[in-house]
Amino acid sequence: MGILSGNPKEEPLHYGEVFDIWASDLAGNAMIAGYQTMMNHAGDEDLKKLLLEAIALCQQEKKQIEELLKENGIGLPPAAPEPPEACLEEIPIGARIQDPAIAAALSADIAAGLVLFSQVIGKSIREDVAMMYGQFHTQKMALGAKVLRLNKEKGWLIPPPLHLNKHHEC
Repeated sequence: MGILSGNPKEEPLHYGEVFDIWASDLAGNAMIAGYQTMMNHAGDEDLKKLLLEAIALCQQEKKQIEELLKENGIGLPPAAPEPPEACLEEIPIGARIQDPAIAAALSADIAAGLVLFSQVIGKSIREDVAMMYGQFHTQKMALGAKVLRLNKEKGWLIPPPLHLNKHHEC
């Protein structure tokens, strides 16, 4: 048996996997802190629910990722401290992050996460790593669908130019 033909959890990670796993943990840490801060600014209750779901999803991913990093003797990236809670009414109007901007940032983060997770899956030679990121991808896709639906329902979606040109016979 070769070095890569046994139990995947006993196989070494390659440098690309190590970097991607570590970097995704670092990014997840930043997202958790960012979404916690956005909770202070959000006024829409539906948006707050999705932010809480995004925080919970990031925390679940973080737990699995950090377990994998520790099992492989890799140091963890720094995490930002949890931001303090603030009262929305105490944040000056001009300093508030508006709900449409929060939803847009959440959408952009989800899209970037889907690309990152796809890259990790594509680079992985360990099946357990690919499967874990496949699970993350599926969960993030489901959250993305909810955020898209919310953006449409609230009128916050700013679509690119729509192609409405139909071929007509004269």
